[in-house]
Amino acid sequence: MPTHVSIQGFQGSFHEVAARQYFGVAPALLPCATFAAVVAHVVSGSAGAGLMAMENSLAGSILPNYLLLERHAVQVTGEVYLPIHQHLLALPGTTLADVQAVHSHPMALRQCGEFLDRYPHWKLVETDDTGHSAQLLAENRTPGVAVVAGAQAAEQFGLQILAPAIHDDPHNYTRFLVLERADTAQPNPQADKASLYFYTSHAPGSLAAVLTRVAAHGLNLSKLQSCPRPSQPWHYGFHADVEFDTLAQLDGLLTDLAAVTEELRVLGAYRRGQWNETPLLTKEGTPALSAGWGG
Repeated sequence: MPTHVSIQGFQGSFHEVAARQYFGVAPALLPCATFAAVVAHVVSGSAGAGLMAMENSLAGSILPNYLLLERHAVQVTGEVYLPIHQHLLALPGTTLADVQAVHSHPMALRQCGEFLDRYPHWKLVETDDTGHSAQLLAENRTPGVAVVAGAQAAEQFGLQILAPAIHDDPHNYTRFLVLERADTAQPNPQADKASLYFYTSHAPGSLAAVLTRVAAHGLNLSKLQSCPRPSQPWHYGFHADVEFDTLAQLDGLLTDLAAVTEELRVLGAYRRGQWNETPLLTKEGTPALSAGWGG
């Protein structure tokens, strides 16, 4: 168990919730303003592990974070799926009619587009973090400002939930990856999922050749994300997540893919995360479980 874990975000953020879900209460959390700083702590050894959001089921992939995986000596050693329930928070006594601006992380704002579109006169202000937005509102007590954040931020900073469960879909999840230094990460003999990075020749059928081999070896392709290759306009590398029953299946696939890729890297092999489809809070605001992440 690492003694320190770097996360993007601050007290009351969904990264904090996800880190505690995966690691428990023991490790000290190192809050970071950016995802690059999360990775830098892991690479330098100042954090034994890092936790980084990769995609949200409503807002999609966080593309810069895939580039961080490509370019730094980190290994994926785990994943967390966290239910995300976004609420509109405000100072006690505030009404919807008082709101003039809404502050939050851009991913959180994107997850709540349908609700926010009902109030076109509200100014949307992008910030570094949901929890930090709530903290600043509590400290500065700026009239007319609301924030989008989780229930944990409301509780920690004494804010009221002005409108509950404002995300577009009650089945809203964010997927996080657990990162460790590549040269010290230990292999997991119980791994049943792997994150790969590859690129192929820029020729017709080259990607299809890769996908055909994934299917032939009986692996489930659960994610395929293209990312631009620097200095090569309109050429792309691919991040792929594959699920398997045995490590021998993965080894067989990697051997086969060597013939149809120009570069192939295993970014990590790990146990797949579990996710619960039960929404934590319904659109009507009825609580089911405790609240969950989104920025």
